[in-house]
Amino acid sequence: MGLVRAAFEKVRQQKGQGTTEYAILVGVLVVIAIVAITLFRPKIEELWNAIATGINGL
Repeated sequence: MGLVRAAFEKVRQQKGQGTTEYAILVGVLVVIAIVAITLFRPKIEELWNAIATGINGL
């Protein structure tokens, strides 16, 4: 019985570890996105304005 309980505990710990790794990955991607948006803000605004102008011209 102790062996089965130990196996379940091991699986549960690994599942928690996977969730933590996923959360860290998402956090890193969010930071990268924020940095990219900050660095390329003028180009993004220029593109956005070009799209808006094109839509208004229809």
